[in-house]
Amino acid sequence: MPEGNAPRPAILVSACLVGVPCNHLGRASPSAAVTRLAAGADLVPVCPEVAGGLPVPRPAAEVQADGTVRTGSGNDVTEQYRRGAAAALAAARAFGATRAVLKARSPSCGCGEVYDGTFTRTRVKGDGVAARALREAGVAVCSEEDVEGRSGGGREPEPR
Repeated sequence: MPEGNAPRPAILVSACLVGVPCNHLGRASPSAAVTRLAAGADLVPVCPEVAGGLPVPRPAAEVQADGTVRTGSGNDVTEQYRRGAAAALAAARAFGATRAVLKARSPSCGCGEVYDGTFTRTRVKGDGVAARALREAGVAVCSEEDVEGRSGGGREPEPR
């Protein structure tokens, strides 16, 4: 807990992890461990996919080998994912968040591991579009699995 009147740190979090029904199925993916982070920080929920203009629910999408993001039917949604990444980065900057806890394996938020683009649930090393943009901007990213202590592709960001 911050001492005196020091501001609390802000942590950007995938909105689905704190109960917002915004994943591609129109559901939340709540994580009690992520919610508990609010005891010592201000959580800033964001869904890059929704911020980028995609609906809820929406077709599943995966990052392709060429870096584009496509749905299972082949629709290219790369631009929406890029816009969502820019919105997530803008939110991190606006709130001064230097850490982010993101949804594991998401084509937006996956950090360290995503699906390979074949829609066979095959995992590969890599970041989702928003996770990559945040990491490149100096934001420490990890997945909810890292916070929960399960094996994930990222790692828990260092405390400020």
